[in-house]
Amino acid sequence: MRSAELSAQIRLAIPLVAQQLGFQLMGTVDAALLGRYDDTALAAAGVGNGVLFAVTSVGLGIVMGLDSVLPRAVGAQRSDAARRALAAGLRLATLIGLGCTLVVLAAPALLALADVPADVVRDARLYIDLRAIGIAPFLLSIALRSYLAAHHITRPLIAAMVIGNLVNAGLDLVLIYGAGPIPPLGVAGAAIATVSVQLAIVVIYRAGARAVEGPGPRPASTRADLVEILRYGAPVGGHLLAEIGVFALATVLAAHMGKLPAAAHSIALNLASFTFSVAVGIGAATAIRVGHAIGAGDRRLARRRGLLGLWLGLAVMAGFAACLVIAPGALAGLFTDSAPVIARAIPLLQIAALFQLSDGAQAIAAGALRGIGKTRATFAGNVVGHYGVGLAISLALAFGADLGAPGLWWGLSAGLTATALYLVQRFLAGTR
Repeated sequence: MRSAELSAQIRLAIPLVAQQLGFQLMGTVDAALLGRYDDTALAAAGVGNGVLFAVTSVGLGIVMGLDSVLPRAVGAQRSDAARRALAAGLRLATLIGLGCTLVVLAAPALLALADVPADVVRDARLYIDLRAIGIAPFLLSIALRSYLAAHHITRPLIAAMVIGNLVNAGLDLVLIYGAGPIPPLGVAGAAIATVSVQLAIVVIYRAGARAVEGPGPRPASTRADLVEILRYGAPVGGHLLAEIGVFALATVLAAHMGKLPAAAHSIALNLASFTFSVAVGIGAATAIRVGHAIGAGDRRLARRRGLLGLWLGLAVMAGFAACLVIAPGALAGLFTDSAPVIARAIPLLQIAALFQLSDGAQAIAAGALRGIGKTRATFAGNVVGHYGVGLAISLALAFGADLGAPGLWWGLSAGLTATALYLVQRFLAGTR
């Protein structure tokens, strides 16, 4: 029984991890190529991504309410309810995506208040304006992904990520550096490449979802379907805003310290986000497996599946921690040739190695809590952990103790650890 559960968990987790890695890899390739184009461009893209995802996280979390709704419907074999939930999720993704777009377009005005260097602000504003076009398509893809994953249909997810990354890398090379009649576009080129891929991914996911649904018309969603997604998704949106927001704030504070700290922070954050995306993929698989068990009325099985996801994630994250300890300089060198930037990035990566286990645990515990429908706990845990603990320590060490960017990262590590302890405890209590 245990080996069968582990096998099923891994089979579902691998494609979802690959999907998360694919999304992250696009950003990592952007950063690596921009780092060799210009330090200002690298810092601007880091700041721009931080602002973009801090705002988009609210919409992302609301749409992720489907991770609580769809697996239960599928586990209870209520196919019409699952299709109605998808329709409601697509409506929410469109409406919320448009609202997030307007907020993102206004967000760069805050950078001037943070005393970020003028050239970084200029490039970050351009990057954000272009990337805003892809917000609604991104949220639509999340809704479609939830539907496919709930049915254990993962081939479209893998196909989209493989094709998307190949296209993104090719467009990055042409648009960032220029080729033939195309002039070098720098950060604008990276943004155009990413948005183009986001649009293509929606098309591939939609085709996959239609194949699962069959030829008949999709049942119209009801107000109750929308309310159910919002009930589970709104706390997840708050949780993601708290988590992504604290890292976005750290990015702005690093930019306030100067170009070198900002570039080093961007490199460390890209690598930490890359490892975190693996935990998010395992967490998504855990949410689905736990949700299926809840839908079938088996809370004991839901607990076993949640704990299995945690142990699987901790094993993987321990491997990443070892890599960050053993070769921080080589990893930083993937993003830039600048020796001063690499030197600044190394201590940040060493700190990131220390919080790999807690980062993974909190991401997977959040997925398990989505599976049992306890999404308010994820919001409360992230607010208390990241702001009550993490931000206070970051500010005290970075500015009070004058440790600079490493001080920021020590605080982030403390916040992740506090959040992980709280969320794991809440999952255990919720399935007792």
